[in-house]
Amino acid sequence: MKGNILVGQSGGPTAVINSSLAGVFKTAMERGYNQVYGMRYGIQGFLDEQYICLSDYIKNEMDLELLKRTPSAFLGTCRYKLPEIHEDRAIYERIFELLEKLDIEVFVYIGGNDSMDTIRKLFDYSLLTGARQKFVGCPKTIDNDLAITDHTPGFGSAAKYIATSTKEVIYDANGFSYKKKNVTIIEIMGRNAGWLTGASALCKGEDCDGPDLIYLPEVAFEPETFIGKLRNLLEVKDTIVAVVSEGIRTAEGKYICEFTSGSETKDAFGHIQMTGTAAYLADLVHKELGCKARAVELSTLQRAAAHLASKIDVDEAFNVGGATVKAADEGSSGVMVVIDRVSDDPYQSATGVYDVHRIANGEKLVPRKWINAEGDYVTEEFLDYVRPLIQGQYNPMMVDGLPRHLNMHLKNYDWARTPIHQ
Repeated sequence: MKGNILVGQSGGPTAVINSSLAGVFKTAMERGYNQVYGMRYGIQGFLDEQYICLSDYIKNEMDLELLKRTPSAFLGTCRYKLPEIHEDRAIYERIFELLEKLDIEVFVYIGGNDSMDTIRKLFDYSLLTGARQKFVGCPKTIDNDLAITDHTPGFGSAAKYIATSTKEVIYDANGFSYKKKNVTIIEIMGRNAGWLTGASALCKGEDCDGPDLIYLPEVAFEPETFIGKLRNLLEVKDTIVAVVSEGIRTAEGKYICEFTSGSETKDAFGHIQMTGTAAYLADLVHKELGCKARAVELSTLQRAAAHLASKIDVDEAFNVGGATVKAADEGSSGVMVVIDRVSDDPYQSATGVYDVHRIANGEKLVPRKWINAEGDYVTEEFLDYVRPLIQGQYNPMMVDGLPRHLNMHLKNYDWARTPIHQ
């Protein structure tokens, strides 16, 4: 019999991160692995010997389906930066001692850029020591900024939620426009990459004009130019909706959120806390133009809205989770599973593997040609890229009018006896 698999989740969660976890578990069982252990709170929790047996929680197909529909990170997540090997060899010795203790053959980490950095370091240490474990990265991030892969699981569902919410905000704003000038600024996640913000344009169609302005971090943002465009727009219409990335910054490289009194806290990877971009701009609009202005920050809802998950996204996340186990089972290590787009019409994709050294700490930005010349909207080419990823619904399993999820703290609950309405 084969040994065991260890899987962890790291970084910001997504609406489909647990679908990848379900894919890892199911494929591991099908391929004859003895047990799948889950790290509690990623590699940081594992260092404190915090882990569970997933088979204690996933006992049947119903549990697996509930897990695929459960938001947040079922195992818990972390933002923990492993030191370079030469900086603290002892921490690696500790990790590999624990891997041997649990008879781990495969280490799977579900995450984004920083998580792939963890895979890179563990794989490099295994080469130095001749360790037997395989290390494979499973992509995850709503930001869609991982290199090499066509797109990342989590992005499609977040894009679907953002486009839907933007459309609803536009309708709401229009409902209050009678003889009143008003500006609404929607702030979308995205530190350096504007994939999510650009997705707001998907709501433009026969029944909605879409946002008036869209600003991505890939193009320098000047508040004075922004105010000038709003002034001109308000001469011809009463309601303006602008969508901005939280990470927009000036030509000098200063984030707009740094003009606020927001937090200066940084995470383990040196990222500053992004907050207040829309609020700052709304206040500026009110001062400069004298009209009503409000800020809408979608915040964590963008990554937690499993009730509006894209079926394409859920299915791909599940397949990618399975592909990580297959890759390791067939001898690969030091790689990340990638998604290759086979065709757009009909949309089809396939999985492959790629050297994690080419992916870790990289960043895929929106191509400049996919942003209009003025830098205040995205092109049709951008929309053609995103639109297939939001297709289809993965309906929640409803109980008493609300979605049912798999809860780690209720592992003895008999879900099979609960009336499920799909």
